[in-house]
Amino acid sequence: MMAARTRRLRPLAALAAGALAALLCLPGPAAAQPAGPEAGPLNTAFAAAATAHDVPRDLLVALAYAETHLDGHAGEPSASGGYGVMHLVSNPVNHALEKAAELTGLPAAELKTADAANIEGGAAVLRAHADKLGLDAAARKDPARWYSAIAAYGAAGTPEVAKLYADTVYDLLGAGISAVTKGGETVTVPARVVQPDRGAYARTPELGRGIAAAVDYPPARWVPANAANYAVSNRPASDAIDRIVIHVTQGSYAGAISWFQNPASQVSAHYVVRSSDGQITQMVREKDRAWHAGDANRRSVGIEHEGFVNDASWFTDAMYRSSAALTRDIADRYGIPKDRTHIVGHSQVPGATHTDPGPNWNWTTYMQYVTGGTGPVNPYTPEQVCGDGYEVIDQAALGTAGTVYLLWNGSAGRNCVTTLKRTSLGTATATSAYLEVQGSARITDSGNFGYYAGPVRAAAANKCVKWGGKAGSSVYDSPFEHCG
Repeated sequence: MMAARTRRLRPLAALAAGALAALLCLPGPAAAQPAGPEAGPLNTAFAAAATAHDVPRDLLVALAYAETHLDGHAGEPSASGGYGVMHLVSNPVNHALEKAAELTGLPAAELKTADAANIEGGAAVLRAHADKLGLDAAARKDPARWYSAIAAYGAAGTPEVAKLYADTVYDLLGAGISAVTKGGETVTVPARVVQPDRGAYARTPELGRGIAAAVDYPPARWVPANAANYAVSNRPASDAIDRIVIHVTQGSYAGAISWFQNPASQVSAHYVVRSSDGQITQMVREKDRAWHAGDANRRSVGIEHEGFVNDASWFTDAMYRSSAALTRDIADRYGIPKDRTHIVGHSQVPGATHTDPGPNWNWTTYMQYVTGGTGPVNPYTPEQVCGDGYEVIDQAALGTAGTVYLLWNGSAGRNCVTTLKRTSLGTATATSAYLEVQGSARITDSGNFGYYAGPVRAAAANKCVKWGGKAGSSVYDSPFEHCG
């Protein structure tokens, strides 16, 4: 097999006839241009690049969606120096842009700004990782075998973040994608069950698990930033904390975590919040000064949110709710007023040159979530617990102690049940959730939990289900219902 470093190809000259026809928008039998609502330059570019480099097309789209939601951002770089739909990075530790130029023969300027060239470059880099890992032609046809190549594409600083990065891509592949680009083009990936071959990553622990050190906000994961990217302090004894600063990462969740772990970045934030489900990672202790807002670092806690300021699709309700619960908790602990004078955007910090969180951030909704609670609020939502693609279809109150929810994922044909506590939050108390598909054994998650029981998931297409749970002394048991 030819070494990846010698696979230098001019993209058009190297394409098969059908892919060449697709790229040039001419008819071709091998890879005809998509028809109907999915016809358009981005679909054509993905098809051509996938064919040229023998990369599964849907996996390539899922990777791009995880990085940028298919937005090239007019050639402007992300916070970590990534360009275009495929987020080709050029920084001191990741030279994907330069590698793409070497492999395709395309100039860096074109790779940064032209969507088709950028997708071509991303496919070439991903294929190079596959070659280095020894994927032969047969293996390349199986999306499950690309897991380690996807992890390598993310260029994470630790195996745990690399696993988070690859898992995000495969979660998208499993849930399916239907995205409408700013140009009005629809790009889809059908939902499919893919059990990725994680290889060595099968032994890698989940990010933030197994670390004994406590964090300031219990629902968050603890993943420390590099010590070169923040200042050890003793707040609030050394400096009063009276501000919370809202940021947008200008990149992906995994990318931001990796960047804050990179000593070359010289930046950090106390927390990072994921778009899809509101998952929170703490990276700097609140007592220490994260480097996120210039002169305001001494007095503030910084919260980064996955996404880009010019794309509202990143700012989900799950993100708003989860972040607002965090902000409310911080404000209560330090006596910070819950108003827009003390909870501010990065752009409002004196001397700031940044524009985040930008005009697409819904301050009205966010502040309503921050101020709307009269007491402690469970920071999790049923959708966060069950995962992407699930929607609540039924619920039952468990007195004042909690609520049990039934959710449905139509594309996967699966139900999910979770019980969310409303009292004794953060304290392990008896809580349970169960799901019974007609004709199958009941599945139960029961124990002492701080915030929720579950998720309990099962395939239930065209089947009736019983569901229920317990919190405190209250119990709910449904009959067989929600059939089909």
